[in-house]
Amino acid sequence: MTADFDGLSDPKAMRALAHPARLQILNRLGVEESATATEVAEIAGITPSAASYHLRMLAKYGFVEDAPPRGDGRERLWRAVGKPLSVGLLPEDQPEVRDAKVALMAAFRREANREADRALAEVERESEEWRDATVFNRTRVKATAHELIRLHEAIQELVEPYAIRNREKTGVPDGARVAEVQVNLFPVVTRPVPGLPTEDHGLAQHGAGAAEAEQVTGGERSPSRE
Repeated sequence: MTADFDGLSDPKAMRALAHPARLQILNRLGVEESATATEVAEIAGITPSAASYHLRMLAKYGFVEDAPPRGDGRERLWRAVGKPLSVGLLPEDQPEVRDAKVALMAAFRREANREADRALAEVERESEEWRDATVFNRTRVKATAHELIRLHEAIQELVEPYAIRNREKTGVPDGARVAEVQVNLFPVVTRPVPGLPTEDHGLAQHGAGAAEAEQVTGGERSPSRE
């Protein structure tokens, strides 16, 4: 969910999208051409009736729409509208809009982190080829705000030809599978310094622990093992 979706400024729409199940449903529809409520329910871990409700809410705010029928046409199919998503803070944002944007960006980040965690948990089961292609990398840079913007534009230019919505048009090579590129560019915020614990604090903790041990053993201490 990157690039621009014209008009992610409606607080109600952003709050509707920030629901974890709806993000999973939208991600599923972003990969497949279309799906039923039952099919997306399996991905989101919810009932088909709950999935139908979430799909209707996504449709209400323009994120999904009805897809052409398949087979006998008895099942209702849904698809993503085809516009990638992005949200950013603007100086003129009203407080309600700003709060909704921050909540949605946090939801995006949580979902992205869960996706990366799943990949990391399964990386040893991948083939050598896919293990070599899997990268979790952090690089600290020194850059101006303008340079960071240019860096993002350059990365997007490299990634865009591989985006699913574009790859389907140009042809998908044999052996290709759905993969994810996560890009985070931000100024590092100084961490608060908690300071070192004092010796007295450590002794106080030790004393409290000893008192608790005496209470548990009825005042009789067991031999220590060092």
